[in-house]
Formats: sequence, structure tokens, C-alpha cells
Amino acid sequence: MTHRPTISIAIPAYNESANVDELAARLTAVFDEMEDRYDFEVVICENGSQDDTYDRLLALHDRDPRFKIVQLVRNFHMEGGMLAALDHVTGDACVIMSADLQDPPELIPLFVEKWEEGFEVVFSVITKRHGESIFRRAAAQFFYWIINRISDTPVPPNASDFRLVSREAYTAFNNLSERFRMVRALWGWLGFRSTGIEYEREERAGGASKFNAFATAGFAIRSILASSFRPLAIAPVIGLTLSALSFLGLSGIIVRAAFFGVPFPGFGTLVALQLLLFGFLFLILGMISEYVGLTFNEVRGRPRYLVRRLHGPTHTEQG
Repeated sequence: MTHRPTISIAIPAYNESANVDELAARLTAVFDEMEDRYDFEVVICENGSQDDTYDRLLALHDRDPRFKIVQLVRNFHMEGGMLAALDHVTGDACVIMSADLQDPPELIPLFVEKWEEGFEVVFSVITKRHGESIFRRAAAQFFYWIINRISDTPVPPNASDFRLVSREAYTAFNNLSERFRMVRALWGWLGFRSTGIEYEREERAGGASKFNAFATAGFAIRSILASSFRPLAIAPVIGLTLSALSFLGLSGIIVRAAFFGVPFPGFGTLVALQLLLFGFLFLILGMISEYVGLTFNEVRGRPRYLVRRLHGPTHTEQG
């Protein structure tokens, strides 16, 4: 009997009660379209939801055992949910997507076609973001601009976490030991053969967005720092530059004093310079403290997630 490859779908879900049934229906339609060539499994991580997402997922699992559930003890943020789902898949390739239907299941056949051509990572590239504010779109563009200038592993602009990865790729990813990850940069760091597929990102099908500007900004800063040591190299450059400017300024003052006498007291100038220098100092200290915090989290080695229950997966991982 010929072995049929299995395509896994890994999905984190937090307060997605309004989308579970439609998500399952659209995935099932894709599976029916491809059932002559592939088997499918869906591993959905219930990430500490406050609504009835878990109950709906249980009902879905009872109707169709291909839908498997990993329930976490509490919410471990989007990355923790994604990692938990990815740790429990078993397919020859895995599609990572969100539960809010902004990642359309109908793109899965295109991902699989690229995988059949030999690509090991097939990522999606967002060409237009429907239903998102100008601020959020601008912030996303600024984030990619920054990270592609300082990161050791550039990220394709507007690439999202919605992607297909081969078993070799997701196994290598799961074996990485670091706790805090800039996920999109890590897929590039792994170095597997990659390509992108463009699509327009639709609005959420239902439920409320979990976007929080302050939390997202903090995550973006830590992601940038976690993916590169270059910000640390800025500190001595700024120090040397300011020292050189101070030396030139002092030399100018000495020359002027020698030829024209001592000028009137420059209290305002001194205060302005002190504020400038202390501002740079605390900026650098803040950046270093973020690195220290990242190092602290890595050293204490807490799990990235904790599993409460499994429905379907036959092996248990604890982050």
C-alpha cells in the first residue's frame, strides 16, 4: 500500500468561540479537495480562553477526530500557543495559521504545491491588510524596516507566521532551546529552502482582536534585541562620537578664551548638554537591561507553556 503523506495544521486559539465552527468547515472543505493525495490532522492549542472555545473544540473533536486539542493551563500568549501546537504535530509537513480566519485555509493547496516543488518553508506575504488602522499598518512597516537593518537574519517584509514548513524544518525549530524567539527571523536562520506567496489579509471573521499597542511594542523591542547583538555595538559608537564632539567643543572654547577672553557663563548650554548625555546614557542602560532580562529568562529555563489536557495527540510535551 502506498504511503500517503500527512499534512498537519497547527493553530493557536484564544477566545475564538465565534470562529471555531467556520474555521473547521473551511478546513474540511480544503481536506475534501485534497483527500485523494493527502491525509490531514489539525492540532489546535486552546490557549487559556475565557469563553467557550474549549467546549466548541471538544464538540469538534468528537465529530471529527482529525481535529486534535492541546489545552494549556493558562494563556501563554500567541507564541506559546503556536509552539504548543507545533510540538504535537506529526505530519510530513505542517501549516501554521491563526484561528481568526485572517489566514485563509484556501491557500493551503498553494502552500502544498510549493512544498511538492521542493521548498521546505513556504511563507505568506501580506500585500494589503483589510480592517487594520493606519497606525497598525505603519507600525508593522516600521518594525520590518528596523529589524531588516539590524537583525542578523533579515525577515521578508510583511511576511506573516502563516506558512507551511516541512517535517525537517519544524523538527529543527522545535529542537531550538531558546525561550524567547523572534519566530519569523528564526525560520530564516534555520536556512531551509524558502519561498513566499502573496495574499491580502482579510478582517477577522468574528470575535474581537487581541491587538494591544503597548504589549505589541514591548514584544517588538524584545524581538529585535533577541535577534541581534548589533544594538549593543551602538553603545561604544555613541560614546566615542560624543567624546569626540566634546573634545572638539572643549578645544574651541579654549581657543576662543585665548584670543577673545572668557565668554559669558553658558548655564543653559551646559544644562542642555547634560540632559542630552544623560538621555543617551539611560537609553543605552535601558537597552542593556532588556538584554539582561532576556538572559535571565533563558537562564532560569521555565517552560514556554504547560499542558492541562490532550484530546487526540498521543505524546505530551511541556514547553
